[in-house]
Amino acid sequence: MTFEGAKIKEQGVTFAIVVVRRSVLSDPTKRSNLADSFAAQVFGPIPVVLMAQDSRGTPTYWGRPDLVRFLGRAPLEAIPWKTYTIAA
Repeated sequence: MTFEGAKIKEQGVTFAIVVVRRSVLSDPTKRSNLADSFAAQVFGPIPVVLMAQDSRGTPTYWGRPDLVRFLGRAPLEAIPWKTYTIAA
């Protein structure tokens, strides 16, 4: 399985962002389980923020409120996106 994401350290806080489908953000159980799964399998014990984009490319974030606020002010181009591959 491959996915787009990023690991960021900002103001002493390390966290990850994972790009998901918009439908994932609409389901509280699915989004929570998915964030926990990415933390356990890929990023380790750091907060994971999920991000989906609408048809215009406008991002919506879900996760820890302070990180969501930070990302809401950050341009997408400034995020160090990378393709991750994990065993399915």
